[in-house]
Amino acid sequence: MSARRHVLILGGTTEARRLAAELAADPGLLVTSSLAGRVAQPRLPAGQVRIGGFGGVQGLAQWLREHRVDALIDATHPFAEKISFNAAEAAALAHTPLLALRRPGWVSGPGDRWHEVGSLAEAADLLPSLGRRVFLTTGRMGLAAFAGLDELWFLVRSVDAPEPPCPARMEVLLDRGPFTVEGESELIRRHRIEVLVTKDSGGPATSAKLTAAREADVPVVVVRRPPVPDGVPVAPDVAGAVAWLGSLG
Repeated sequence: MSARRHVLILGGTTEARRLAAELAADPGLLVTSSLAGRVAQPRLPAGQVRIGGFGGVQGLAQWLREHRVDALIDATHPFAEKISFNAAEAAALAHTPLLALRRPGWVSGPGDRWHEVGSLAEAADLLPSLGRRVFLTTGRMGLAAFAGLDELWFLVRSVDAPEPPCPARMEVLLDRGPFTVEGESELIRRHRIEVLVTKDSGGPATSAKLTAAREADVPVVVVRRPPVPDGVPVAPDVAGAVAWLGSLG
């Protein structure tokens, strides 16, 4: 009986959990999902799970070798730039095939008032010209970029409570998607939101806010996602990742 192939998934996303569930059902595969540990109560995927960092590029490369990983799939959040580049370097060092699983980004449509920027800092610079009551949906990790905007009021939504530095005038809403257009529209109406800020995460779980903003004629500041490291193949969905894994033989 041949040994099972070991697949390491760098996870934390909906796609990562779906991929783990599909691969774990294959008796020929050993599936390990790695979570960063930034969420207090993460949704655990099927298969084996490890939580915490690897200790940089060298630590991940060593883990890949020691655990005889046959394939590495980076299914982290589109904005988890550091781990994606670490994964590319570590996979090259360990000679481990690597795939990036990335859901497609959002695309604006008729009626959308989008302002695309390259960073949270650029978003903060633009905000005062667009509105004074801001719905901030970029997560709890980047609030420092908005901490100096004392003249603005923020509705900050995140899974876990944010830590300082934070905007001086803000209300925190702890919630986790998926969200509905009706719910997002109600938030915009009740809090008299004048501008929405979001990262281009893609996917349907959190896209309802974009529809709600369009219907309310609210401008949206969209932070563009960082690129995938050069030379790393990309699959847009779980089916594409499974097909790539099958192509490895």
